[in-house]
Amino acid sequence: MLTIGYIGNGKSTNRYHLPFVLQRDDIRVKTIYNPRIHHDKWKAVEGVCYTTDIGELMDDPEIQLVVVCTMQQFHYEYAKLALEHGKHVLVEKPFMMTYEEAVKIFDLAREKGLLVQCYQNRRYDSDFLTVQKVIESGKLGDLIEVEMHFDYYRPETPEQSSEFRFYDSYLYGHGCHTIDQVVSYFGIPDSVNYDVRSILGKDRMSDYFDLDLFYENKKVSVKSSYFRIKRRPSFVVYGKKGMFIKETPDRQEEHLKLFYMPGQPGFGKDEPEHYGTMTYMGDDGIVHEEKVPSEDGDYGRVYDAIYDTLVNGKPPRVKDEETLCVMKILETGARSVEQKYR
Repeated sequence: MLTIGYIGNGKSTNRYHLPFVLQRDDIRVKTIYNPRIHHDKWKAVEGVCYTTDIGELMDDPEIQLVVVCTMQQFHYEYAKLALEHGKHVLVEKPFMMTYEEAVKIFDLAREKGLLVQCYQNRRYDSDFLTVQKVIESGKLGDLIEVEMHFDYYRPETPEQSSEFRFYDSYLYGHGCHTIDQVVSYFGIPDSVNYDVRSILGKDRMSDYFDLDLFYENKKVSVKSSYFRIKRRPSFVVYGKKGMFIKETPDRQEEHLKLFYMPGQPGFGKDEPEHYGTMTYMGDDGIVHEEKVPSEDGDYGRVYDAIYDTLVNGKPPRVKDEETLCVMKILETGARSVEQKYR
């Protein structure tokens, strides 16, 4: 049994963590800390202790893992506090405010002999898992290029901003998902090209990014904007013999927002109309086109991996060097906007 506690009782904890953790028989949620406890939006979980005293969580010898689900400005502070109290730590993304903070927190964890890891649940998105299946089928031939899109039409978000802060940006908030997917599957890139913008101009949040990550003879592009009234395909994959298009993204978040939860029939699953299309030249010299059934996504697999590491001694699924690479890309890209308006 792995016993855990949470710091933060907002959307992150209640939408993206608890629904999956509570499905696991080998994990126990004991305590949730928040400076203010209220259940007007998120119902209390039966059997969980809610507290405004962080010492109640930190000083509890039964709690092995602390999960930090706060605004990113507090990630370093709480992760450090938990490590100093002998706890393993799982931190929501973006992992830290800066690359330097990430280095310090990993150094402290190594010094204490503890695990600190970023919560990279998007590694278990259905569309991303399906793309891996397609690539590994070999039907596309040698890979040339991958395009990944994470689009929204939310112009009100940047329009309401009145100052630029490198960490309060679309790149930090959403690139932390897709960039980690790239790094987790393709590895550390040889080089990165950055196009990060504040479309509304100076003294506004950055609301657009287009990053190219290069790997020998292939390129992976990660693109996103708050001003896409119609989403681009979630993934487009090009090989020497074919291509694959996945129009729709993973549906777990869609269902969670509707309070349709893990364990309910069809949660997060694609219907046939959501399947991607693969077009390729077969060995018979004929062009084939086929629908590819989607793999099932499951954010809870992050916790399965953490359990395997802490209880069964398996290597961490999310490696320190991957998280550091993602942090460096996020910070470099976000700060490039600062330089444009100096």
